[in-house]
Amino acid sequence: MNLTAESLGGLSPERYAALVERDAGVDAVREDAAEIVAEVRARGDDALVEFAAEFDDAEIEDVDITGEAAHAYNVIDDDVREAIEAAASNIREFHEAQLPDDWRADFEGRELGRRFRPIGRVGAYVPGGTAAYPSSALMSVVPATVAGVEEVAVVTPPADEMNPATLAAVYAAGADEVYAAGGAQGIGALAYGTETVPKVEKIVGPGNAWVTAAKAEVRKDVAIDFLAGPSEICVLADADADPRFVAADLIAQAEHDERASVVAVTPSESLAEAVVGEIAARVPERARRETIEGALESDASAVLVAESMDEAVGFAEAYAAEHLSIQAAEEEALLNRIDSAGSVFLGAYTPVAGGDYATGTNHVLPTGGGARTEGGLSVDTFLRATTVQRLDEEALSDLRETVTTLADAEGLEGHAASVDTRFEE
Repeated sequence: MNLTAESLGGLSPERYAALVERDAGVDAVREDAAEIVAEVRARGDDALVEFAAEFDDAEIEDVDITGEAAHAYNVIDDDVREAIEAAASNIREFHEAQLPDDWRADFEGRELGRRFRPIGRVGAYVPGGTAAYPSSALMSVVPATVAGVEEVAVVTPPADEMNPATLAAVYAAGADEVYAAGGAQGIGALAYGTETVPKVEKIVGPGNAWVTAAKAEVRKDVAIDFLAGPSEICVLADADADPRFVAADLIAQAEHDERASVVAVTPSESLAEAVVGEIAARVPERARRETIEGALESDASAVLVAESMDEAVGFAEAYAAEHLSIQAAEEEALLNRIDSAGSVFLGAYTPVAGGDYATGTNHVLPTGGGARTEGGLSVDTFLRATTVQRLDEEALSDLRETVTTLADAEGLEGHAASVDTRFEE
């Protein structure tokens, strides 16, 4: 592993772009993902069974595994079940605080307001593959149930032996249905339905490049949350940060995927060198060493030395991290200078892993700079806002000239007439 501390100001334009303009790998698989989705749309359950054997090396007889989720919840170890329930409770509590109230108000005779209603049927993708993700089941399903979604369907990659913790989390989160369908084929099943899987109105949840490419393919026909790529972290640290903590947080995100992007930026050269040393010492101890090393050696990962904290903050804002960790004495002041981040972790004792599992905030977040324009999964993801208005005769009279003048300017005489008619003798 050749990780070294690099000068931020000395980066070539190409090196800087590799960090700030991160590639999720979607374009490379988009065409193949589209073909898989088309197969599922055309052949339904038969395609799901064939793809399970081809991509997941799993022989499945029934796509519907809802019963297996309930069984898994009852048979997993008590400590795992208790951890799942504790995390679910914290996630539920935080998302309940997000629920908006319907409202009406008087605006000088105009009664105006908003009301909020949940989407009727939602599909959540829960990843599988090289690691189990019960936490992602909680993060996708719990906010939907809090929002009042009537039906929540989950798809997750099949296996001859499904991970019981993931299935138990799906059940604890309150999913109504669970289906064994991973990758692009799972997204296709949710988007268009099969003999077993009824189609949904919106698809949420993280996944690999195939999942993201499939979401991009189906969003012309079904709503999605956003296109998320591999996990990423940016640690903004001052000279007093503990290099052990910074290194541990970088390693934690690197173990997700070889395509993960992990970056630390600091104005302290000594801290940067210490972080590199801690990483070199700690990585060989990790069970997912090869994955971590792959991520750390990619062009999207770095330990950077800035000329000043101002330069470091400028990089963090340009990077627009999925996870932004601020480990510095002036953490609140630095936070106030950052607008673009999916989720922010303040202080030395707030590791990203806390938010990944247990604090209650959502870990389904925008990646690849998406935080410049959107936030992560929330109750809002599952709600529709409708405006409501009422005018009495006097209020309409006050607006009459404004409406008719603008309608005439747009050449929409009928609009103007719809107001004037109400004042004819």
